[in-house]
Amino acid sequence: MSLTIGDKLPELTLAASGGKTISLAKDFKGKKLVVYFYPKDNTPGCTVEGQEFTGLYADFVKAGADIVGVSKDSVKSHDNFCTKFGFPFTLLSDGDEAMCNAFGAIVEKSMYGKKYMGIDRCTFLFDSKGKLAKDWRKVSAKGHAAEVLEAVTAL
Repeated sequence: MSLTIGDKLPELTLAASGGKTISLAKDFKGKKLVVYFYPKDNTPGCTVEGQEFTGLYADFVKAGADIVGVSKDSVKSHDNFCTKFGFPFTLLSDGDEAMCNAFGAIVEKSMYGKKYMGIDRCTFLFDSKGKLAKDWRKVSAKGHAAEVLEAVTAL
């Protein structure tokens, strides 16, 4: 399954960094929401992406948007990642891949000729009514947050 423009934010509840439990549709009702999927905590590309979203976080808030990052890592791993790099936004733990599958974020990848299923670095922007306004697939971590912010401010 994969979301398409105009689809509603899925009603999912996940464990999150900071000991929270986040219900997407309820906790972000009436706000723009950026949901970004990344492969793994504490890896170079994922760190760059998180740092860039952190650097622009005040601008996202000013534009009326919140940000959540999603990977299959544990809440403990997320807490360490957030603490190490000072991320001001929530990271969701999707160990059972329910959210990844709902968003179509699990894709076939290849490393050293070996194929496997993993998280595609992708981002979804929902408007204040909870409808998907824009998505980005197979993104490059560097510079991506600025591109997303531009779309958020245009909404």
